[in-house]
Amino acid sequence: MTNPNPKASIIIATHSRPHLVPSAVESARASGRDVEIVVVDDASSDETASVCKNLSGINYVRVDRNQRVAGARNVGLVASHGEYLSFLDDDDTRLPGSLDAQIEALDREPEAGLIYGQAIWGDQEGKPGCHSDPATCPQGDIFWQLLSRNFIPCGSAVFRRSCLSSVGLLDGGIPGADDWDLWVRIAEIYPIMALETPVIIWRRSTPVSGQGTSQAAGLVSLSVQQFRNCWMNLPRAVGAPKRTKRTAWQRFSENMAEHLIWESARALRCGGLREPLRNLSIIPRLSPLTLMRIVEHRIFRFPPAGIPEVFGFV
Repeated sequence: MTNPNPKASIIIATHSRPHLVPSAVESARASGRDVEIVVVDDASSDETASVCKNLSGINYVRVDRNQRVAGARNVGLVASHGEYLSFLDDDDTRLPGSLDAQIEALDREPEAGLIYGQAIWGDQEGKPGCHSDPATCPQGDIFWQLLSRNFIPCGSAVFRRSCLSSVGLLDGGIPGADDWDLWVRIAEIYPIMALETPVIIWRRSTPVSGQGTSQAAGLVSLSVQQFRNCWMNLPRAVGAPKRTKRTAWQRFSENMAEHLIWESARALRCGGLREPLRNLSIIPRLSPLTLMRIVEHRIFRFPPAGIPEVFGFV
């Protein structure tokens, strides 16, 4: 039996990757003392259901039509009961005690809506490396900083259920950027906290891994649409001075272009040509000053010390 009134809920969405689920569940269990683990089986067509049903102490939910990640996470949010909420990808790992540490910090700041931490980069087997991101963790009013780049690793974020009544659920129409969009909407209204220590191990994408962050051109295109059509129409952005909005668009464009250039270089090293061409074709949709500013200010330190992971480690 699961606790009907848990302190927190961790939502794990999975689709046809049964070999990954047990370790994700165990890491979630070890991250907090009073945590509900909600596993959403997103219409898997293999033995995922039987694997999940053999895991004790989880809230297993299966959907029969594939919802993709955002939709499956929304199913998990509705099925969960915790006062605090967090997501965990099935190939990522929560560090022991990390959830409790974040909740204790969030409890001390009742006005804050969300707390996040750092992610240790892992390889394609999930083995941790020596690098973690973000190197520095902005806190407080981070709305405008978050508009330019998503520095919040998705699995590291813990937010209050009460935030959802103000900002709503995830947007299923922007796969790969849905978590970034949720953080922006929360940051528009609430102060944000950070625990400047690693709380998850995040399996990094590669140009051939098939993960969401490996599809740079599509993600940037969706993000450009979201920036222009949604984020700039949020009340706080609408009421901001034109100079503030221009600066936000320029910084967003520079980060998107740097991401596209770096992902193109990674793809070329893997022998691909189509993906780099697709990536570079997106750059004209950004601010006209973008390439000039990247060359002027960043060519002497490019490639950057840390790959710009602008989509929240999904």
